Amino acid sequence: MVNDENAGFTLPRGASGFSRPKDGPLPETDLSTFRTALYAAARAAGGKVGELEKQAYPRTFHAATVFEGTGECVILCHAHHPWIAFAQERRNWYTEEFSAVPPWAPAFGDLGFTVLNRAQLTMPLSDVDTSVLTRGEWRAVRSYRITTLGGVLFNSWEILDGR
Repeated sequence: MVNDENAGFTLPRGASGFSRPKDGPLPETDLSTFRTALYAAARAAGGKVGELEKQAYPRTFHAATVFEGTGECVILCHAHHPWIAFAQERRNWYTEEFSAVPPWAPAFGDLGFTVLNRAQLTMPLSDVDTSVLTRGEWRAVRSYRITTLGGVLFNSWEILDGR
């Protein structure tokens, strides 16, 4: 499913990648389903899959590439929620460096992922329901000067105190 850019967004627990032991483990996005969706998307693009880089702490996302024609598209898959985003280059974190949704993105929705568009990802945090964020997550947001939804979702920050 490709989300409507005018729809609001509510952050669920684990959106920032941090959890508190008392809340239990965070959900995990199934890497094999992401891989399957990635190959389906590459076929739909008439391209091929490049490298798939599995999420590693402290990064909150898996990253992969699809080569189509003469270009390359970076696909980001949140490690804890089935969200997909697109970028032009690999980075350790993103704030506003997201790309438009390519025409072959519905291949991800067909396998249960939600494709987030650039307008959503660059949405100011003031327009997002952030009530689930802990004090520690807010400290990280302020410390890293994160101002967008995409910055919270696709990050590589460390937190000193998860409360």
